[in-house]
Amino acid sequence: MDQLYPETGMNMVKVLEKVGCEVHYNPNQTCCGQPAFNAGFFDEAREVAGKFLDDFSNETSQYIVAPSASCVGMVRNAYQDIFVKSSSLVKYRSMQKKVYELTEFLTDVLGVTDIPGAALHGRYTYHDSCSGLRECGIKEGPRALLGNVEGLELVEMEDNETCCGFGGTFAVKFEAISTAMAEQKVENALATGADFIVSTDTSCLMHLEAYIQKQKKPIKTMHIADVLASGW
Repeated sequence: MDQLYPETGMNMVKVLEKVGCEVHYNPNQTCCGQPAFNAGFFDEAREVAGKFLDDFSNETSQYIVAPSASCVGMVRNAYQDIFVKSSSLVKYRSMQKKVYELTEFLTDVLGVTDIPGAALHGRYTYHDSCSGLRECGIKEGPRALLGNVEGLELVEMEDNETCCGFGGTFAVKFEAISTAMAEQKVENALATGADFIVSTDTSCLMHLEAYIQKQKKPIKTMHIADVLASGW
C-alpha cells in the first residue's frame, strides 16, 4: 500500500480519525509475507512473517487495521500454518485477535456504517475480492458503508463474487487466463452502466485498472477507503 497507493493508506487514516480513532503507524513494518507464501517459499515467508509479528506484537494499540483483506487474510489464517510448531505461536495468537480489514473494523467493531460528510456522485458496482469474501467473510459491511455515501448508487454486476484474475503470481504465470478473467469482470461492470468499480483490495483494483487503461474502457476503479474519504 505505501509503495503503490500511499494516498489510499492516508485516506484510511483520515476515515478512522473521522470516527474518533487514534491512529499510529509503525514505519518499521514491511510485507506480511503473502507473495512468498503463495509462491511456495515457506522459509522466506516465515522470516518475513516473524518480522511482522515482532513489529506488531509490541504495539500497545488495541487493534491492527489494514486497507487490504488480502493482507488480513494472510495474517489471520495462513500465519496459523507458519507458526503452528513455533515458539512464537502464543505471541501470534494474541496478535491474531487484533487484526481487522478496514470495513469490518468500522462495521463490526465500531458499529459504524455512515462516515459523516462522505459524498461521491455517480453509480458504482462492487467487486467482492476473493480474500475479502472467502478468507475474511466480508460481504455486507462495505455495501452498508457505501450505501450511506451521498450521491452514490449501487448497481450490482453479474458474477460479482467471481475472481478478477489477479491472484498475485497467478497473473504472471498464467497471463492469458488472468487477462481473460479481468476482461470478463470489466465487461460485467460496464454492462451495469457504472462509473466506478469499488473493492476492498488494491491488488484486484490494480489488475483491473491495468486492463481498463490498456483497453481504454470508460470506467474507473476506486478503493473503498478513497470513496469514504471523498467529499470532506
